[in-house]
Amino acid sequence: MSPLLFLIPIALTLGALGVLAFLWTLRSGQYDDLDGAAERILLDDDGLETRHDP
Repeated sequence: MSPLLFLIPIALTLGALGVLAFLWTLRSGQYDDLDGAAERILLDDDGLETRHDP
């Protein structure tokens, strides 16, 4: 019984921290542009100059 009294508050605290972290990412706009990064990798960068080391 004593391990449960120790582990339940730890589990609730970690769960609350996870929910708070998720809400913080929602408010900071992390999920606003989900398709942008996926489409940017498909674009050609022909207009950019390439750097060649001597």
